[in-house]
Amino acid sequence: MAKGSYRFDRFVLDPHNRRLSNDGSPVELNSRYLDALALLVSEQGRLVSKDRFLDEVWRGVPVTDEALTQCIKTLRRQLGDDAARPRFIETVPKHGYRFIAPVEADDGEAVARRSPESPPGRDWRNVLLLGAGGTIGGGVAGLIGGLFYGFAGASDPLQPGMGSASVLLVLVCLTVLVALIGGIGVAFGIAAGLARDPSGRWAIAGGTAGGLIVGAVTKLLGIDAFNLLFGQSPGNITGAGEGAIIGGAVGLGAWLAVKQGLGLRRGATLAALFGSVAGAVIPLLGGRLMGGSLAALAASFPNSRLKLDQIGQLFGEQRFGPVSQAVTGALEGALFAGCVVGAMVLARRSFPDNS
Repeated sequence: MAKGSYRFDRFVLDPHNRRLSNDGSPVELNSRYLDALALLVSEQGRLVSKDRFLDEVWRGVPVTDEALTQCIKTLRRQLGDDAARPRFIETVPKHGYRFIAPVEADDGEAVARRSPESPPGRDWRNVLLLGAGGTIGGGVAGLIGGLFYGFAGASDPLQPGMGSASVLLVLVCLTVLVALIGGIGVAFGIAAGLARDPSGRWAIAGGTAGGLIVGAVTKLLGIDAFNLLFGQSPGNITGAGEGAIIGGAVGLGAWLAVKQGLGLRRGATLAALFGSVAGAVIPLLGGRLMGGSLAALAASFPNSRLKLDQIGQLFGEQRFGPVSQAVTGALEGALFAGCVVGAMVLARRSFPDNS
């Protein structure tokens, strides 16, 4: 059996050489269907959602549900399987499919059977991959947010001089740095939680703990830095409470994305929904996210070139008030959660057991 191949019943699947054989005789499958079978076999015992088939087999090409149904019918026919009494491919109504036959990898070891709720991998290599992916996603969210606040908050037009361009550059660097730090805490907390508990419920606790710790440390260092450099600091900036709420929301989105086997689009969208709710609630509880923290900084230093009043005027406020904080908080939460979970879904595809 070639390296990287799988054996189940009388069949040998070699994804790298694009071949399926039955007792040594080749079994005819087109490229797309062979990819679908490889995905199912590599996830032995675990639900593969329709979204994952569309993302990883059809790779975003618009197709109807009938295309996937026909694919599964063809696989069952070639494997000699029966949908009513399946030995290989089990249907999970309204969700997807699961490969239920025992699978042996190329090294002769049985592929560990995973429950439908089992998280993607438990070894620390996978934790590092997931955490790194989520961190990069946080950085992407910071870049987008920094550009938004940079263009909205520069007090002068960008064309005449470099003053506003400098504000833009500083804000982009600042928000990317903060988002990367937040992404490290939340993403690695979630990854560790997924490794800790097969049900995935620890992902919520991991995200909450990671956000809380990073938020507390960031606020403490930020206040100390401003006091040291300027002799004063805005006390009410993003801290432990805000980090815990956002981290918990991201963890909830990640857990459900893993539990339901969601693909990139639905997983990121679901996380963004939870993130937006958390981001909108934080200002109502008296907390601040990035926008509110920047407004507090600008108010503490009256001569600052940073002004967010333009955003407030969009919502009928003279300054960056409570409505502005709630709306931008929802946008920040959605952006951060969606990018972090989306990047973790992508990172998951590089796991060794997904080859």
